[in-house]
Amino acid sequence: MRAAATTNGPVRIRLLPLPASLLTLFALLLALFATATPARAADTADTTTSADTQAAYLADRLRENPVYVSDQLPREIPKSTTPDFAKLAERTGVPTYVLVLPGQAAPGHQLLGTVHDRLGKDGLYVLLDETQVADATAYGVDVPADAAATATTYELPYDAGPLLHFERFVDVLTQGEAKAAARAEAAREKYADGSPPDMYITQSDRDSQSFLTGLAMTGTPLLILLLVPYVRRWWRRRPGAARPTPKQERTRLVWLLPAIALATAVAIGVTAPLVFDETRSSASPTPRAVDLNARLDRVTKGLAEDPVYADPESPRVLDARQLTQLHARIEKFRASADGGPVFVAVVPQLYEDESGADEEAFAAALHDKLGKDGVYIVADPLFGMIDVFNYGLRLDSLDLLYDLPESIAYGDAKADRADDHLLGERLDALMTYLDKAERTADPQTPGEPFTSAPDPIAEDDLRPLYYGDFWQGLIIGALAAVALYGVVAAVLGLVRKWLVRRKPDPTPTANLARVSPAAPSESYLRSTAKTELRAMTRDFGTGETADTRARNRYDATMLLAADGLDGLRPGPLVAVIVLARATRSALAHEDVTRCCGVNPLHGPAKSSRHVKVSTEDSRRKMLPLCDRCLNDTHPNDYPSLLLTLPSPDGGPQRIPYYEDDLLAAVPDGFTKLGRTVRESVHVP
Repeated sequence: MRAAATTNGPVRIRLLPLPASLLTLFALLLALFATATPARAADTADTTTSADTQAAYLADRLRENPVYVSDQLPREIPKSTTPDFAKLAERTGVPTYVLVLPGQAAPGHQLLGTVHDRLGKDGLYVLLDETQVADATAYGVDVPADAAATATTYELPYDAGPLLHFERFVDVLTQGEAKAAARAEAAREKYADGSPPDMYITQSDRDSQSFLTGLAMTGTPLLILLLVPYVRRWWRRRPGAARPTPKQERTRLVWLLPAIALATAVAIGVTAPLVFDETRSSASPTPRAVDLNARLDRVTKGLAEDPVYADPESPRVLDARQLTQLHARIEKFRASADGGPVFVAVVPQLYEDESGADEEAFAAALHDKLGKDGVYIVADPLFGMIDVFNYGLRLDSLDLLYDLPESIAYGDAKADRADDHLLGERLDALMTYLDKAERTADPQTPGEPFTSAPDPIAEDDLRPLYYGDFWQGLIIGALAAVALYGVVAAVLGLVRKWLVRRKPDPTPTANLARVSPAAPSESYLRSTAKTELRAMTRDFGTGETADTRARNRYDATMLLAADGLDGLRPGPLVAVIVLARATRSALAHEDVTRCCGVNPLHGPAKSSRHVKVSTEDSRRKMLPLCDRCLNDTHPNDYPSLLLTLPSPDGGPQRIPYYEDDLLAAVPDGFTKLGRTVRESVHVP
C-alpha cells in the first residue's frame, strides 16, 4: 500500500504541474492571439476606411446640403454657384443630390454608389466634373437619368460648362422617359461623328478677329481707291467696250470714290464689334475672393492641427501605417539639429484651382496663411508629383526645388501603375533625403514665386477688339491691298492681251502714221477694217447721242459693209477704215474733216500742201497731210509713203490709192467720200 501510495504520489506530484503549465501556455497563446487579432482587425478596418474615406466625407457634406460644390475648381465652377445648382436640382421633382468634383478625383458610378450607401437615402445622384455631367444614377426613384445624361453629353459642346450641362440635364429629365430617350437617340445620331460647335472663342480667336478687323479697315478702302478706277478704266478700254465715259462723270467719280472708301472704313469700324460681340472665353462664372481662398483656408486649418493634411475629397493614398510613420519621421526631423517643421499637403494641383496648378504659388499661399517657417511639401494624390519648398530652414532651397531626385519627385514606372502612386514610400524616401541634406550657413527661402497662372478674375475676359493684333492688321491690310492690286492688274493685263488677240483694239490715232504700211496686203486691210468697224459700232451704240455728221458717216460705212467685209475689194476696205475712223472722231466731237492724202491710213490731216507723189515725173498734187507727213517727212520721201493698192487684175504692179474710183474722193474730205459711197450703191 505504501509502495502504491509512493508510486501514486509521485505521479500525482508530476501530473499536477502539467495542467498548470498547459493552462499557462494556453493563456499566453490566447493573449498573443488576442493581441494579434485586433491588429489584423485594425488593418482590415483601416483598409475599409481607406477605400471609403472619400465617399464618407462626401456623404457627410450631402447631409449638410444636398448640393456640394468642391472648393478646388474656383476658376471653372466657384463654390459660390452652389445656390444655382440647388435651384436646378429642385426642378427634378425627386430628391436630388449633386456633387461637383474634379474629374480625376471622381471615379463616376462607383463613387455615386458608395456615397448613396453611406448617405442611406434614395433619390437622384448626379456627379459633375469641371466640364459636364460625368454620371447620374437614380436610386429608388423613377427618372430617365441615363437618357438625360446622354442627351446632354451630345447636345452641348465641351465648353458649355457644368452649370449649363446640369440645366440641360434637368430639362431633358423632366420631359419623361419616352421623350428623354428619343432626344438622347436623336442627339447621338446627329453628333455621332463630332460635337456641336464651341460656344466660346479663345484669346487666340479674339486676336484673329482683331487682326481681321484691322485688315479690313485699311485693306477694303484702299482696294476701293485702287481697284475701282483701274478696273473701270480697263473695262472701258477692253476690246469691244462702249465708248469712254463723259468727262463730267469721271470727275464726279474722283470725288465719290474717297467718300465711299471713308464710309466703308467707318462702317467696318462700327459693325465689327457687333459681329465679333463675344466678351468671354469661357462659361466660367467670375470667382469671388471667398471662392479663391476657400481651399487654402481649409488646407491651412488642417495643417495648423496636423502637419499632414490629406485632401478628403480625393481618393486616399496614405493608409494609417504610412501616416503614423510619416508623422514619426516629421517629428524626428523637427527635433534634429538644424531641422525644423515639415508640413505635408496631399492635395490635387489642377488648372482650375486658385493657383492654376502652380505648386510653388500654392505652397507660398499656405506659408503666408499659416505663418510658420518650415519645409512645405505638396504631394498630388491624383497625378503623383511631389514638390518641396523651404521657408526659413538651413536647407538649400534651390536644390529642393530643382534637383530633387526624379524617383521622389515623379516616381518610376511602378509608381505610375499604382493607384496611390506609391506616395507613402516616396514621402518616406523624401524624409530620408531631408535628413541627409547638407545644411546651409543661413536659413533660406525660395523667394517670391514666379507664376504664370493668369488672373483668376479676368482670365476669361476677352481683350478688346481694337487692341493688340488690330494695329498689325491695319499695316498688313494696307500692304495686302497694294499686293492684291498688283495681282489683279497682272491678271487683267493677261486677260486684255487675250481679248486683244481675239478682238484687237483699233490702233490709237497718235500711232497711225507710224505703224500704217504704205503697201498693205488685202488681208491686212480686211483685218483692220473689221477692227475699225467693230469699234465704230460699239461707240455708236443706239445713236441717241450722235449728231448729223456722225450719222452720215456711220450710214456710209454701213452701206459699204452691208454684205460683210469678206467680199470687198481693197479700195472699199480702205473706205470702210477711213469712214469708221471718221465716225468715231465725230462721236467724240473732234473737228476732223479730212484724212492724210498721202496715206489715208495715217489718220486725221492737219493742213494741205503740194507734194510730189511719183518718182517718175515732177508732178505735184495738193493733198491734206497728217502731222508726220507735214512736219517730219522730207519732200523726196512722199512717193515712198504714198498708199498703194494691189492691182485689180491681180498683177504684181500696185496702183496709187487715188486711182481707185471710190477712193479718188478721199483728199476732198469725209463728206465727199460719203457722198461717193452713196452714189456707188445708188442711195440718194
